[in-house]
Amino acid sequence: MPPSSAQAITAWAQQIRAGEIRAISRAITAIENHAPQAEPLLRELFRHTGAAYLTGVTGAPGTGKSTLVDRLAAHFRQRDQLVGVIAVDPTSPYSGGAILGDRIRMQSHAGDSGIFIRSMATRGFLGGLARATAEVALLLDAAGKQQILIETVGVGQDEVDIVRIADCVVVVLVPGLGDDIQNMKAGLMEIADIFVLNKADREGADRLEEQLHAMLSLVMPRDGWHPPVVRTVATENRGIDELAAAVEKFRQHFESSGERNRKHVEHWKNRLVEMLESRLLEKVLSGRNGEAKLQELAAAVAARKKDPFSAVSELLQSSGLSA
Repeated sequence: MPPSSAQAITAWAQQIRAGEIRAISRAITAIENHAPQAEPLLRELFRHTGAAYLTGVTGAPGTGKSTLVDRLAAHFRQRDQLVGVIAVDPTSPYSGGAILGDRIRMQSHAGDSGIFIRSMATRGFLGGLARATAEVALLLDAAGKQQILIETVGVGQDEVDIVRIADCVVVVLVPGLGDDIQNMKAGLMEIADIFVLNKADREGADRLEEQLHAMLSLVMPRDGWHPPVVRTVATENRGIDELAAAVEKFRQHFESSGERNRKHVEHWKNRLVEMLESRLLEKVLSGRNGEAKLQELAAAVAARKKDPFSAVSELLQSSGLSA
């Protein structure tokens, strides 16, 4: 990288660390677009990360996650904490951007420089959305945000992958949406550190809570932690203080037990493997005729003229890597 380019990256990183909104926004766009400046910028910023606390908020559409995140962000701001919000949104079929933009319901924070809100569209990442979200979280961490809230669009596999990067995972349920506990995915039960029963003033809330407690009684606690159930009515700001208290209690429990550090080690182990896979794939396919060779071998395997194991060995050898 030329000196002038290195100087530009350093200056950009300094602007981000100073919390300059335009610099942060440009950096997130670079990450989303896989721009060549993204990696050197994150390298420059990485040593300044690690202080933020990441809370993932997931649940089916219609559970009121956006309002809940909005109120939780306001709670942290009232306590003078700097907040970052990453909202993973569905994709517009017309513009390709996030349908909800920067979250209309969160615009009450528009004049507050202590909170940064960014929507990320689910389009075009081909399984890399969790990585992009993790990199944006690193960026906001380097920008001095003390609390980072990651809200997902639903509870599918992509969302489970995204919230695995969080220190604390909040799963939101509401009565009356067919959220029958018996039908809840096992993976969701495994990743939840705190359950929120939102819209708890609705009919059926007591029954849903009873079902949830019954199911939780069958789950082995992780390192002595039993996921609590917090009742909220986010639209009326009810239960938000209790939720924030539960998040803080979880933080204290897992920091004192060393579980948070172990989770971070496991997270970075997985990330390093993903990055290694990505680099190797890029190396194999970026060579001369790499894509054409892949297409040729795929056709040979499909026609049963070659087995897939030999095909992979041939790709590795053609890129200068031993099989």
